[in-house]
Amino acid sequence: MNWSEGSKGLVRGLLFSVVLLFAVSDFAVAQEKKPPAKAPSKPAAAAKPAPKAPSKPAGSSGGGAGTHGPTTGGAGTHGPTAGRAGTHGATNTAHGGATNVAGHHPAGGSSKPGANGSTHNFNSSGKRTSIETKSGTRANFSRSGHVSTIHTRSGMTINHGAHGERRFDSHPRPGVRVVGYGHGRGYAEHGYYRGGHPYMRRSYYYGGRSYAYAYRGYYWHGHPYFGFVPGVYYAPGFYGWAYNPWAAPVAFGWGWGAAPWYGYYGYYFAPAPVYASPAFWITDYLLAANLQAAYEARAAAQGEANADAAAEEQPASGGGAVGLTPEVKQQIADEVRAQIAAQQQEAAHPEPAAPVSSTAPAGGGQTGPDEVPAALDPAHRTFIVSAVLSESTPDGTECSLSPGDVLTRIQDTPDADQNVKVLVASSQRNDCTSGSQVAVAVQDLQDMHNDFQAKISEGLGKLAENQGKNGLPTGPAAGSKPNPNGQAQPDLTVEADLKAQQDEATQAEKEVQDASASSSSDD
Repeated sequence: MNWSEGSKGLVRGLLFSVVLLFAVSDFAVAQEKKPPAKAPSKPAAAAKPAPKAPSKPAGSSGGGAGTHGPTTGGAGTHGPTAGRAGTHGATNTAHGGATNVAGHHPAGGSSKPGANGSTHNFNSSGKRTSIETKSGTRANFSRSGHVSTIHTRSGMTINHGAHGERRFDSHPRPGVRVVGYGHGRGYAEHGYYRGGHPYMRRSYYYGGRSYAYAYRGYYWHGHPYFGFVPGVYYAPGFYGWAYNPWAAPVAFGWGWGAAPWYGYYGYYFAPAPVYASPAFWITDYLLAANLQAAYEARAAAQGEANADAAAEEQPASGGGAVGLTPEVKQQIADEVRAQIAAQQQEAAHPEPAAPVSSTAPAGGGQTGPDEVPAALDPAHRTFIVSAVLSESTPDGTECSLSPGDVLTRIQDTPDADQNVKVLVASSQRNDCTSGSQVAVAVQDLQDMHNDFQAKISEGLGKLAENQGKNGLPTGPAAGSKPNPNGQAQPDLTVEADLKAQQDEATQAEKEVQDASASSSSDD
């Protein structure tokens, strides 16, 4: 009897275990068959990639077109604009637009396939924002629907300005950067060391001749930067004369009246009728140098049948541009005076000449303490654009900043992508609207400041040449003397490098044009 009751209990326990086992198995199967959570129908906008920073000083800067300088008193200068010295790595990919990263479209937008394996991206309003070709080349579009920037898989960036400018920027081999802005003109960069400190040499090629400028490297919060080094210093008395107001305002004959560039930019720029101080004279000099260089680059680009960029050109009366106001010129003149004072201090306490070497110091890495770049220095907020840039707009398209536009930095701390907000203080027709705010790479601002310094040095030289001429008063002797650390010899390969990269840029543009044309014919 006891055995029988025990047996029954055991059987009931076994049956319960079997039922529980099947229940657990059914639940597990049901979980495996449960459909996944529904994916969002549209991907979020991709984050803007941060520029790559090389570990050595080689490489980097963005670039203003070398100037064939403005004519002063009937004499021309060939001083190149030493703009955009810095370190971009994957140059200008940060300017491709945060919403137009390859394979993505702006939030709320859409993508569709095109001919030849291309992909076309559109914003929520149906405006095309970018194209990616089968080979991986990507093109972003401006607000007017024309190609603004092209990024190739090799790392080259091609910028098309709103006025027909064309500029390519590439890293064809390690430690070398090549920038071109028109047929047979541009520069190449190489890094080197002076006394164990990083430097960068920029070799310009323009009008069949070459020359070079030097830039000193330093770091800020782990990011490398390069600052322009004057090739010539002047006597203290001359700097003082250039810094202070003249006894009475003076008129000066620039001799630009018949120049094509001067007529073209007549709606935007006009020299002052009289100058109260050398700072205002140099302000007009450097603005004219930027505009003249941009005009020549534009003419060269259109001469190469760059029809897509040239198509954005409009009559001088269009675009709603705001000319350079007296207030903006005053801001620039204040910056000029600050830089003259800074250069005077450098000339009074020059760094000792150091031997040049291609070998990095033992241990590598950062050399010396952090130095805040001028691009983020609260004392410097006004910047003159020296090279064509393309910046993202809220609708996923891009707007241009052209040489001669003026920016005011309104942030001191960069974001995670090393960009800061700027106010467009003055802009030309079809560029980013005056009064608007855009995010600009810190490196681009640093490059603008370098170009600004180079043109001030150039302007001081022209000021010295013109003392007592065309209405200018006579001042102290300039007493110029070479600065050894600011001297650099041009590379012998710069012409060949420019030609090779020019051919690559032309091929990439053709690829984009073919993809864009096939899409238009299919629509």
